[in-house]
Amino acid sequence: MRRLILTLALLLAAAPQWVSAATRAEVNVLEATENIRYLSQRLTKNYLYFYANPLKREIKKEIRKDLEGLVESIRTISMTTSDEDTKNVLEFLTYSKDQIADLVKEKPSKEKAALMLDYSETLLEGANSIAAAHSYQFTPSEKMLMKSKSIDYLVERSAKYYMALGIGLGSEINRKQMADAVTSLEATIGEVESYAYPPTMAESQKKLKSFWHVTKSLFDRQQKLFVSNIMVLSTNELESLASRFVLYHRKNQ
Repeated sequence: MRRLILTLALLLAAAPQWVSAATRAEVNVLEATENIRYLSQRLTKNYLYFYANPLKREIKKEIRKDLEGLVESIRTISMTTSDEDTKNVLEFLTYSKDQIADLVKEKPSKEKAALMLDYSETLLEGANSIAAAHSYQFTPSEKMLMKSKSIDYLVERSAKYYMALGIGLGSEINRKQMADAVTSLEATIGEVESYAYPPTMAESQKKLKSFWHVTKSLFDRQQKLFVSNIMVLSTNELESLASRFVLYHRKNQ
């Protein structure tokens, strides 16, 4: 009996560590899936941007960097989880990543751009599936941290379809995807704008609102005016502004 009581005591003492380890694992997986969501959109946007601006060879470095980030995020999930369904999804993610790696080695074309769009959606769907299977109870501040981070993803997704339409991939599906992404982006920015931040963040909220107004007008005029360089500069600035809120929430967890 004394041995049983001692064993139970040891198990109870270790339980918080198990919970903590499990929570850390879930957070690591969720962070990796968010990176995949973001990189899948950014990488493809940059590929389409390079196709539209073939003299901007420096973009290829960004594409290679994003590919390395995809590899690292997929590896993180693989090493963190033993869930069989997640492992199966990772195989599809790895396949799509490999196909993208092959495409970027060759000269860009409209056909390859269409394939890039397809593979980026496969990566996104897989990342969303994995995230849904790994739950974590966020605090209110953590929820706003994730909202702030999702601005980057939505910015890149919106810009990806803007580039697609601009280079001639103007299907109804692509137009709807861009419209949906822009709508989601506007709603998310609205939540950040209306959140009760301290007065020190008021100027950042004002700038985010103002710059989004300018950027949204580029999407609204897409059918009449394709300005890929201005779009990239604008989305980069939006992401820079969003990073202020990410930093704030990370410091105040």
